[in-house]
Amino acid sequence: MGTFGFSYVGLIYLLCLFIPNAFWARNRPRGYTELVPSENKVLLAFERVGQILVTTFALVFRNFNVQPFSSWSWWLVASILAMALYLACWIRYFRDGPTLGLFYGSFLGIPVPLASLPVLAFVLLGIYGRVWWMVAAALVLGIGHIGIHLQHRGALKNTCS
Repeated sequence: MGTFGFSYVGLIYLLCLFIPNAFWARNRPRGYTELVPSENKVLLAFERVGQILVTTFALVFRNFNVQPFSSWSWWLVASILAMALYLACWIRYFRDGPTLGLFYGSFLGIPVPLASLPVLAFVLLGIYGRVWWMVAAALVLGIGHIGIHLQHRGALKNTCS
């Protein structure tokens, strides 16, 4: 279920999310604010609830901290890889210019990677720590966050066609 205690791994993951997003808030792509009013309110509710739960669980379950290597460690390796790919997407976004195409575009064939990769990272982290509350929270987050990104991406395609 999960053992309460501080997770430094969870803190590192949250920093991987919050730091690029703080820079993004100052470098939003042109046209982004026009997409926000049309966001599905149900998806937005899923996203917000998921954000609160994932943030809380990431910090309060010490199961996510590095343990002696075992077969479960591969879940952590996969989670770290997903988070590394997420950070690579941010590097691409800031290096190549803040555009909606880069923000919602695929990366290595992964659709809406700035939404899907962190969700995947937290699902895998939850599996690694055997904290099923984290897996459920990340899935709730994914429904909202990925759903909103797909909605925005769809709106962009409609305006471009």
